[in-house]
Amino acid sequence: MVVRFGEKYKQWNAAFDAGMAAALGKSLIVLHGPDHQHALKEVDAAALAVAETPAQVVDMLAYVERGVLPG
Repeated sequence: MVVRFGEKYKQWNAAFDAGMAAALGKSLIVLHGPDHQHALKEVDAAALAVAETPAQVVDMLAYVERGVLPG
């Protein structure tokens, strides 16, 4: 599951979804900018990966799916 945090998104909904994914043992990628880093440190700790851009998420998923590293 990819959960995106940002100014345009409902933070409480994203936090709830991330918590549910963690509680259910689902794989979690968290996407947020550096301005949210401190506030989301506990959510980041529960995630398998943290990204700052959508392109980083795409690279992560490509690696998981096909074993292809970016570049």
